[in-house]
Amino acid sequence: MEHYDVVIVGSGHGGAQAAIALRQAGHEDSILMVSRDRNPPYERPPLSKEYFAGDKPFEKILIRPEAFWAERKVTLRLGANVNEVDWMRRVLSLSDESLVSYRKLIWAGGGDPRRLGCPGAELAGIHTIRSRRDTDSLKDELAAGARRAVVVGGGYIGLEAAAVLRKLDLEVTVVEMQDRVLARVAGPEISDFYAAEHRKQGVDIRLEADIDRIEGDGEKVTGVTLSSGQTLACEVVIVGIGIVPSVGPLIAAGAAGTNGVDVDSFCRTSLDDIYAIGDCAAHANPYADNAVIRLESVQNANDMASVAAKSIMGDKQDYDAVPWFWSNQYDLRLQTVGISNDYDQSVLRGDPEARKFSLIYLKEGRVIALDCVNNTRDYAQGRKLVMNRAEIDSELLADTEVPLKEMG
Repeated sequence: MEHYDVVIVGSGHGGAQAAIALRQAGHEDSILMVSRDRNPPYERPPLSKEYFAGDKPFEKILIRPEAFWAERKVTLRLGANVNEVDWMRRVLSLSDESLVSYRKLIWAGGGDPRRLGCPGAELAGIHTIRSRRDTDSLKDELAAGARRAVVVGGGYIGLEAAAVLRKLDLEVTVVEMQDRVLARVAGPEISDFYAAEHRKQGVDIRLEADIDRIEGDGEKVTGVTLSSGQTLACEVVIVGIGIVPSVGPLIAAGAAGTNGVDVDSFCRTSLDDIYAIGDCAAHANPYADNAVIRLESVQNANDMASVAAKSIMGDKQDYDAVPWFWSNQYDLRLQTVGISNDYDQSVLRGDPEARKFSLIYLKEGRVIALDCVNNTRDYAQGRKLVMNRAEIDSELLADTEVPLKEMG
């Protein structure tokens, strides 16, 4: 049996940052990173943006050059799953039939794309965007001549993919079951603005639309039939309807959790010496009134990784990072700071027609989040307002002549 002082499961942003943070904190013992991905750690956001569009080669989205990991004496075990966690013995059973023991375990497993459950969902030509392999497979289909695409889901992934597909001159239809795009992450003003932009770019957006089945020729997709009975002809389907947290072995071992795996303020699970970070870690977030949530973002993965690494090194610090997100679509950059869940008022700052504006969210009179479109200044200055839960008059917030940094 192999033994490593720290084993990290997952090679995304969280897993990579955990290894980096341990070495930066002076950890000199052995580190193993286990990942089902066959590539060294790489950035995930470009998969639906620059890498998909062909604007960045794979080497440019590596989190660190491949040689970095060997230089830092971080062992990579790629193409391997963790099948079982024996937390009492501190032993992992891997899919390559090897056993690995550990002193500390950091679970950064992320999640698996949620799949369609309708008839025809097994046909070729249906894609998700979660890994390099996913995006490469999609790019191969486009190179082979696919000209019509249906995107299922009007969230970040779906709209980013739609923007790239239009850039590549495909016919694109977005199918969203809710009454607006970005409904889970932004207010109606942002949703309406982005829906209008996509329509202006030639995207057909179908709201409050359910999928009845996927049509095919017996092997490959040929269309998507909606519950209305209409069939949307296509050669490619992209599914962006969220993820299922990859925590099966931890839950089977007895870890607490219903939506992912539960962690405390130091990113510790209910199992001794096992931490969880990133997309799969459910935590009480101070910027969501301490509601237990999962955050699917690079920021959350990186900051949780640092908290876990410090805890392992004996420097316990509570996770208290301001959440932030971003999305690039066409020439629009959406930057978000804070969590707008349960807001009771929103303030429009600027003019959407000018393609530069912000939407400020308040709860009980206090600023809890901002969505900023092509407005990096508001995004940067608004961070302090969110951190301080600043109580500011809505008319003042709407006044673009007054910088946010002067408000609190």
